[in-house]
Amino acid sequence: MKFEELPKLKIGTYESQIPLLLGGMGVGITRSRLASAVANEGGMGVIAAVGIGMYEPDFNKDNAAANLRGLRKEIGIMRKLTKGVVGVNVMYALTNFENIIATCLEEEADLIVMGAGMPMRLGDSISAEQIRSGKTRFVVIVSSARAANLIFRAWERNYDYIPDAVVVEGPRAGGHLGFKKEQINDPDFALEKILPEVVSVVNTYGDKHQRKIPVIAAGGIYTGEDIYNIMTLGADGVQMATRFIGTYECDASEEFKRSLIDCTEEDIEIITSPVGMPGRAIRNTFIDEVKLGHRMPFACPWKCLKTCDYATAPYCIALALVNAEQGKMNKGFAFVGANAPRVKSIVSVKELIDELKLEYEAATIQALTGEPALIKIKPADTTV
Repeated sequence: MKFEELPKLKIGTYESQIPLLLGGMGVGITRSRLASAVANEGGMGVIAAVGIGMYEPDFNKDNAAANLRGLRKEIGIMRKLTKGVVGVNVMYALTNFENIIATCLEEEADLIVMGAGMPMRLGDSISAEQIRSGKTRFVVIVSSARAANLIFRAWERNYDYIPDAVVVEGPRAGGHLGFKKEQINDPDFALEKILPEVVSVVNTYGDKHQRKIPVIAAGGIYTGEDIYNIMTLGADGVQMATRFIGTYECDASEEFKRSLIDCTEEDIEIITSPVGMPGRAIRNTFIDEVKLGHRMPFACPWKCLKTCDYATAPYCIALALVNAEQGKMNKGFAFVGANAPRVKSIVSVKELIDELKLEYEAATIQALTGEPALIKIKPADTTV
């Protein structure tokens, strides 16, 4: 069996050559350059909307307007760079969530991937007709079968429609996690455990509506063998994010990438974000100072997250992530997945995806023959 025989990932009318959706890493990490590179190699490219206007001149004065303008620009740039799938990741927790959704619809993004909350409704200005008949298809991120059921039931009631795909994200993912701290290392909440449960719920709704709703596995997917193994459990594809930080095309600063390459297992830490959720990050002096109780003074010009109490927060999560993206690691930190310490070099997106293909093919050969397959992977450049 060869990698080419692997089923393509299809969401609505959009189809990718490989079953890979780029995970949206916000505040400037996944923008048009990285997203288009992934799309050009056969995956589905995704731009992260949160903080995307950071390089607009009025970002600190009119954050919402700057982000919407930045989003339009990035979608436009990506359209010029690729003929592949153009997706946008949108956090439900954002105060201007509805305006971002409206902008994505106006710009006719191929996909809207929604996480960081339970998007039961997209806002009063978004009609059922727009959702059902437009060019854009909708993907929801969940961390349990219960969440999937609640969202699908709400969409049936509100729109007479169901989401077009589901990403089920396990506790080994990066950034904010949809789990309690005590659940993160509990085997009952592992991706391999929750994936079949989500697949079962989603298939029930798909059968009811006579549609195939793909389920995409995320959180801890690192190699082609990982892709093979998780797809044997019922996934239609995978979402990967952290590993793509270690590419030339990633839009993050070189200092941000270096923090990933230099990190060890001991550096990966579960922190409590100012928004009240656990998150996985690379420990550094900034995080250490917060743990010691030091408050990082800030004014809140953005009011970007619904759940953030900026009056009592020890630091501004948005500012910390902006600083990190720009390379000021002493004033921020990097959100990463559990496999971050395995990234030890910078490669091109093409090299990374070619490696995943070889690893997947080796896994299929071993599964069919019982014998390990030898693969040769070109040594990567370690220069950052």
